Amino acid sequence: MAASLLIVDDDKLTRETLASALGDAYRVQTASGGRAALDILAADRIDVVLSDMTMPGMDGLGLLEAINLLEDRPAVIFITGQATVESAVRAMKLGAHDYVTKPVNLDRLELLLEKALESRTLRQENAQLKHRLREKQADIQLVGQSPAMRKIVDLAIQVASTDASVLIEGESGTGKELIASLIHHHSPRASAPFIKVNCAAFAEGVLESELFGHEKGAFTGATATRKGRFEMADGGTLFLDEIGDLPASAQVKLLRFLQERTFERVGGGKTFKVDVRIISATNKILKEQVAAGEFREDLYYRLRVVALVLPPLRERPEDIDPLIDHFLRHFSKLHHRPIKGMDEEVRHLLNSHGWPGNVRELINCIESMVVMARDNHITLDDVPDHLVAAYDIPAGGAAGEGVLADMERQAIVDALHKTDGNKMETARILGIGLRTLYRKIDKWGL
Repeated sequence: MAASLLIVDDDKLTRETLASALGDAYRVQTASGGRAALDILAADRIDVVLSDMTMPGMDGLGLLEAINLLEDRPAVIFITGQATVESAVRAMKLGAHDYVTKPVNLDRLELLLEKALESRTLRQENAQLKHRLREKQADIQLVGQSPAMRKIVDLAIQVASTDASVLIEGESGTGKELIASLIHHHSPRASAPFIKVNCAAFAEGVLESELFGHEKGAFTGATATRKGRFEMADGGTLFLDEIGDLPASAQVKLLRFLQERTFERVGGGKTFKVDVRIISATNKILKEQVAAGEFREDLYYRLRVVALVLPPLRERPEDIDPLIDHFLRHFSKLHHRPIKGMDEEVRHLLNSHGWPGNVRELINCIESMVVMARDNHITLDDVPDHLVAAYDIPAGGAAGEGVLADMERQAIVDALHKTDGNKMETARILGIGLRTLYRKIDKWGL
């Protein structure tokens, strides 16, 4: 679709002449003054405004000031007479792209319009990049509501400006990759590649090729020369996940790179030098692997210039509610489900769970509930069975089999009164599952 152009001039002949000359290349609209132009800008998306400087009512500078307040502001080019060139220059300092003098040279004007469009496109792409970065950082900051995680995030941002190697340790699902991404995006390398490798996902020979590349004919199936992840990450950051699974031969090559910043491709003799920062992560205790002779001690200390240890979710319960709320919104939007919230019993259950899979397990649980929800409000019926089963104590208490209906009802009433209506505690006292309790509450209309 052609770019949109708004021509603003109080002289009708000028408007019509310019519209006729530029109509083949642009979708042109015209306005007789600044206020009429703002009405059009409010109703339609305009890429470039071509405006006279001197107009009755709102002049060119007044129009520019109003345009600068728009969220998606168009590029502005002014048309000016010799007597108002000084005003046009002042307008450029206030954000106008450029100006042309009367009589208008169409060739110069067309060139300025092209450059204005290029400038606007770059500005939009930059804004989108910043927005995506803010979103990514917002997700990372979300895991950092507790004092323990705030400390980790602060340290990560502190070391981001350096080139020091960072080792991130923590259980699976604690957010190690997010912290690595946070470091990269706060570093001077943010505009360069952030390349990730899972060291546990490749066999020994394949991993070396993935990391360092290979030459044609280096092994069976190597039909062409291939760059490795180190070359792909040149100027940026290489994130080595599950570094504890790095085989011995690759450990030697990685150590050499950290010492000399050079490497050779598999099957090749040429030495390559790249500028890469190394961030590694593991769910193992690397120091224990060193003691067991499974990981090189010299490599361990090279990787561990800065160490960050992420606490498991069970040790930072303050993070659970913010994570629940964030991912409820995220997955509701992603799956087009109008979820408005969840029952307090569900929230209490999520806060009581031990989360052996940490944040990743919580995220998967919330996505499952959003997808399976029967209504726009999540209830216990929407909670995954394996999670509810952890709190479903086998029957055998006051509400067990053989208890008369009226005694069973009274036992539930008494337990609800004792716990001030806390249904999870009531279920525990009675020795029944939460869903069982809800069914009985519904059955007797309690």
